[in-house]
Amino acid sequence: MTTPRIHDAGVADLPAVVRLLADDHFGAAREAPGPVLDRRYADAFAAIVAIPGWAVMLAEEDGAVVGCLQFMVLPQLSHTGTASAQVEGVRVAASHRGAGIGSALMRAAIARARDAGCGTMQLTSHASRVDARRFYERLGFAVSHTGFKLNLGGTG
Repeated sequence: MTTPRIHDAGVADLPAVVRLLADDHFGAAREAPGPVLDRRYADAFAAIVAIPGWAVMLAEEDGAVVGCLQFMVLPQLSHTGTASAQVEGVRVAASHRGAGIGSALMRAAIARARDAGCGTMQLTSHASRVDARRFYERLGFAVSHTGFKLNLGGTG
């Protein structure tokens, strides 16, 4: 089991993050990790880190980014106003899967959510990702809701 260094991404980490996002059959069809990144990645990153409590978290091993996720704290009116944490874009490099990178990254996100006073943490995973489902269940997540998406012309 590996113990990666977990830290928040900086703008210089964007190429590595986009490569991770593109490192599966879903991301390969929707991401653009080319030699020059589309400006929209930098714009999105700037918008994410401008919001208090939001971050792109990285797992780094031997100086290489081997995992990432996007972390958000969402204020809510329900649950008597207790915030919820949302996690998106969880990825571990194919060459590092099964080595504890994802668990370390998710545990750091869970700790961050608790520190932020969140009452729950939520995420979505494509229904076809059965290995991901088992991974999240081992971390204590439960399948509790049915998700819906409406494509508004984007790639998501």
